[in-house]
Amino acid sequence: LHYKATVVILIAFSLLVTSRQYIGDPIDCIVDEIPLNVMDTYCWIYSTFTIPNRLTGRVGHDIVQPGVASHVDGKDDVKYHKYYQWVCFALFFQAMLFYVPRYLWKTWEGGRIKMLVLDLNCPIVNDECKNDRKKLLVDYFWTNMRLQNFYAYRFFICEVLNFINVVGQIFFMDFFLDGEFSTYGSDVLKFTEMEPEEREDPMSRVFPKVTKCTFHKYGPSGSVQKFDGLCVLPL
Repeated sequence: LHYKATVVILIAFSLLVTSRQYIGDPIDCIVDEIPLNVMDTYCWIYSTFTIPNRLTGRVGHDIVQPGVASHVDGKDDVKYHKYYQWVCFALFFQAMLFYVPRYLWKTWEGGRIKMLVLDLNCPIVNDECKNDRKKLLVDYFWTNMRLQNFYAYRFFICEVLNFINVVGQIFFMDFFLDGEFSTYGSDVLKFTEMEPEEREDPMSRVFPKVTKCTFHKYGPSGSVQKFDGLCVLPL
């Protein structure tokens, strides 16, 4: 399960995100007076942000989208969502971590188990031949008893690595999502128990679909102009 299903799923999603990110259009931003392609590239490179204290409110009345509202620089806290650009790399890195114990075991094991089986699982081998091979196998184990401890240690090392990897992946995801992963489940449960007008959707806080991006440029008089744009993150 670790080195087959999990690795395949992670690599598949990594390729899917990569195709959208580097071949398609990973972000769409709108702002007046700035070419859309320039705004898209700028906001993707420098990251977009939301306003944590504006996650609640009536969409279309108080706020544009959860976390998207007017703010005052230096007064309102902003949260930059920088992990979006690194999702494909993180997924591929996770896939490699899941495959490392398997790679180590195949390297250390060297096909020994397959050699010991001696085609005993082959249906075309007659019973007499199977009995002879079973006797050889028993004799081998009896002769080499207690001489394969290092082989067993390496097997247990790989099993421990699998466990460490699974636990480490949890901490890695928590670090990658800026500490939001470990409390996301409990936050969702709290969200369902709150009053509708007071609900702060954890999904909008951790995985926003619409964010803000600020672009600065010089105006005709040489003064710095500020443009606030809205960005849609399809990832």
